[in-house]
Amino acid sequence: MERLQKIIALSGYCSRRKAEELISNGKVKVNGTIISEMGYKASFSDFIEVEGNPIENTQDKVYYILNKPRGVVATAKDDKGRKTVVDLIKTNKRIYPVGRLDYDTTGLIILTNDGELTNYLTHPKNNIEKVYVAKINGLISKDDLKKLCNGVIIDGRKTSRAKSKILKIDKKNNSSVVELIIHEGRNHQVKKMFESIGYKVEKLKRESISFLTLDGLKSGDYRALSIKEVKKLYGDKN
Repeated sequence: MERLQKIIALSGYCSRRKAEELISNGKVKVNGTIISEMGYKASFSDFIEVEGNPIENTQDKVYYILNKPRGVVATAKDDKGRKTVVDLIKTNKRIYPVGRLDYDTTGLIILTNDGELTNYLTHPKNNIEKVYVAKINGLISKDDLKKLCNGVIIDGRKTSRAKSKILKIDKKNNSSVVELIIHEGRNHQVKKMFESIGYKVEKLKRESISFLTLDGLKSGDYRALSIKEVKKLYGDKN
């Protein structure tokens, strides 16, 4: 017997945090009865429905990294019929992306059916490092880099300390290429951080998450993670 939110997370339906929200909102049934008690325990032998969808025991976890192309939506489904990151991976498992990348942002994204890992990688307290490379308009100064590193105000809150460095200055085309390393995952964070100091992001790519990189993966390519890599992700405290 396990707590209901853990079973839902293990099924791959969503993260444990999201499962707790669904339970509290009366969106979960066990054997036909709505359960809103957070400490309720069940097992995979019970008939569990989440938002009207029966969940199944997907103990066989799968883990992929994808080099997301531009123009692909970083969701499991899209109501506008656009291609999603899930569409690019051949698997019979119900997987979903860990976090998001904007429609026009490229680079590394993790997909899995492991709700526990999703919860771990997306929780702010775990400080998972993410490396981005941004092409911006204008010639960025070292003083502006310091502002990014010390934290800037976006959406009414200051960002955590970051790391940044200039990779290229193109005076002819009045643009800069900057590497930015952050530990948060707020909505459109990188773009908003540059906007807060007066620069527009023209291109954005996520190069890595934790120790995982895009080495050997062309745009649209993906690969499965090894057991060793998954264990390392769980143990990554940065």
